[in-house]
Amino acid sequence: MRFGHPDGTTVHLAYCTNVHPAETLDGVLAQLRDHCRPVRERLGIQRLGIGLWLAADAARTLAAEPAALHNLRTQLDHHGLEVVTLNGFPYQGFGAQEVKYRVYQPDWTQPERLEHTTTLARLLTTLLPDDVTEGTISTLPLAWRTPFDQAAAQRAHTHLTTLATRLEALQEETGRRVRIGLEPEPGCTIETTADALTPLAALRDQGIGLCLDTCHLATSFEDPATALAALTAARIPIAKAQLSAALHAQNPHLPEVRAALAAFDEPRFLHQTRTRTATALHGTDDLAPALEGALSQDTPWRSHFHIPLHAPPAPPLTSTLDVLTDTLTRLVGGPAPLTRHLEVETYTWQALPPGLRPRTPGQLADGIAAELALARDLLTGLGLKELT
Repeated sequence: MRFGHPDGTTVHLAYCTNVHPAETLDGVLAQLRDHCRPVRERLGIQRLGIGLWLAADAARTLAAEPAALHNLRTQLDHHGLEVVTLNGFPYQGFGAQEVKYRVYQPDWTQPERLEHTTTLARLLTTLLPDDVTEGTISTLPLAWRTPFDQAAAQRAHTHLTTLATRLEALQEETGRRVRIGLEPEPGCTIETTADALTPLAALRDQGIGLCLDTCHLATSFEDPATALAALTAARIPIAKAQLSAALHAQNPHLPEVRAALAAFDEPRFLHQTRTRTATALHGTDDLAPALEGALSQDTPWRSHFHIPLHAPPAPPLTSTLDVLTDTLTRLVGGPAPLTRHLEVETYTWQALPPGLRPRTPGQLADGIAAELALARDLLTGLGLKELT
């Protein structure tokens, strides 16, 4: 979906396909047909943007077989889909029964992450629509926080500067620019936007900036105005923003609130949980330790659980849609957009409590379409015009 900003800029809205993870190229082609096209049809539009997730094996196949890459581009066109952004955070195994800490491997200290991201960038230059010359890729924020020392930081920096050199050469070769966005996430080396300022300062002019995820922003109790002002002052570019909402519990000291939260404690993904006191941010790596007493119950909790944008949980819980709305207003509601790529990323549909999960592919398509419709309404409410 494309939107015209009042300043003449085109803003792209997509949804991320890691919600139906496929490890192989055949699986990717099937998801376009079975999931992405039905979402587009429910929205009644001719062209739908998708934030494509390509697992390492699928990416390697596409890189090694030009005919396969051409066919993927042809299938995108056939289904009325377009790709301007890739989700390069998960490397592989995102559909496994237990993902948890595995999603952070390989990290930016390892050459495999550099090579995978380089491959994705080259693929993206071919997948971009004919009338688009710039694409983006989101990636993990260096690494999980432990173990990570100065030597690890230097290896990560070296790999990112190497990537920047490769991106520049790729632009000279293809005429298309690919920008990278490191995505702050609770528990990682770069947990907040403030943590990103120093490591990105030396890379900001080399095509490497930030991917701002509004669930992660909210989970860490960051104030959107403060975060965006600091990024702007530091001249850190926002390559893309992921529109997502976290799980919010206002009164975790109440037994009924903890009982409601327990329904979201599931075995597949990490649900880092945070609370902010007057002096500090406190947290656990997952929801279970918080529920078991490792986190203070005196102040509100937020958990890294991507809640469908249009469907907050029933009371006594809610979502942080208000943080998303505030952030989006500041990102694209001003005289010029701070980013041109927006991506709805609710990958947790099948991790929701059983009563809230979609039971059929059709119900999943209904839900994703409803999320995109909400995002569309927010954008048009800010003065952007949907483009056909």
